[in-house]
Amino acid sequence: MNEKIIAIVGRPNVGKSTLVNRIVGARKSIVDDMPGVTRDRIYFDASWQGRDFTIIDTGGIITNDDDEFVNNILSQAKLAVEEADTIIFLVDAKTGLSPYDYDIANILRKSKKEVILVANKVDSNAQKDDVGEFFALGFGEPRSITALHGCGGVGDLLDEIVKDIEPQKSAEDEQDVIKIAIVGKPNAGKSSILNNLLNEQRAIVSDVSGTTRDSINSKIMFDNQEYVLIDTAGIRKKSKVDYGVEAFAVDRAIRAIREADVALLVVDSTEGLTDQDKKIAQIAEEAGCGLILAFNKWDLKKGVQTHTYENEVEKDAPFLNYAKKLFVSAKTGQRLNQIFETAREVAFERSKRISTGLLNKVINEAFALNPPVSIKGKMLRVYYTTQPKTKPPTFVLFINNKDLVKDSYKRYLLKKLRDSFGFFGVPIRISFRQKGDK
Repeated sequence: MNEKIIAIVGRPNVGKSTLVNRIVGARKSIVDDMPGVTRDRIYFDASWQGRDFTIIDTGGIITNDDDEFVNNILSQAKLAVEEADTIIFLVDAKTGLSPYDYDIANILRKSKKEVILVANKVDSNAQKDDVGEFFALGFGEPRSITALHGCGGVGDLLDEIVKDIEPQKSAEDEQDVIKIAIVGKPNAGKSSILNNLLNEQRAIVSDVSGTTRDSINSKIMFDNQEYVLIDTAGIRKKSKVDYGVEAFAVDRAIRAIREADVALLVVDSTEGLTDQDKKIAQIAEEAGCGLILAFNKWDLKKGVQTHTYENEVEKDAPFLNYAKKLFVSAKTGQRLNQIFETAREVAFERSKRISTGLLNKVINEAFALNPPVSIKGKMLRVYYTTQPKTKPPTFVLFINNKDLVKDSYKRYLLKKLRDSFGFFGVPIRISFRQKGDK
């Protein structure tokens, strides 16, 4: 995370997430007309004129409300204010000054932080004259912007934000950073595991399923290794996903898997591995992502041996036998420390490259020990094997005829590669080329 942290706060629906998307340069924060869409504080790395900073998108603040989520949102916003160096206090020029704005102003004054008052949705010169009413909040002249279209002073606002940040001499090298996407069905305990790993309430934890509706990125150091933890929305069956915000959040979770090095699939061990869990695992496998199955709520499985449970899982879903398996409890903290260590092992396996000589030796021996059966009198021949890429490990076998390769023999070769080289916790890609293929 960059050194300077900017928090954007304000009442619901003033355009906080729209401004974040404008600054970050991509649709990374969920935008919807429904107030309270952003419920956790969400961190993004941003850059302006070669100067890097971190921006926090927060839930819309509503004060004096007993609703559980409203109080959680207010709590998250207060935490963001505590972390931030500078606070952008966003107000809505179209709807005008609100009693909630006064309440938020009182909270911000107590923070003693730098506050930049910004009036959003200023679409005309007439509206520019109207923003004067926000002087009453006590933060001086408000800046006028239109976050949706990026005009009306967004650039000037960014200039103000980065004025005391030194330009970066070179792009940060993130090759050694391990990205872990925490995924699973709603209510499996993903956010509880994240909070336990971070030792702070960064993601709202509630018994109401679907609490996390956006991806939340958090950087953390463990044993001299940097990790990025990505907490995502619970992935439900398509038929149960509401169109709009939730569908977009689920899509974000799937994209988070595709961008991660390792997917930590949190499974409710009291329910066992469900069909939906298997589908999520399949998404990770198809994305070439490393996979750890974290069976949560293990403290409730009294008298059950881990090896017995693991054997049942492997019988039920043999295609997941390669995945690493952990038996954890977010409630008690049981084995949570193994998550980082296991993710590091899986990331290493995913990056592993086998020398061409050794690879050909193993494939040739496998071929000699168990040659494929002939098809219509024709025999499969393997001329050469190479590993063109890693992440995930990918192998190409140059052969005489692709029509002679049966799925069963492909599975045999994959098993031999695992037996010889490990690749624990990662999917393996294997393809065949014959003469004339490009």
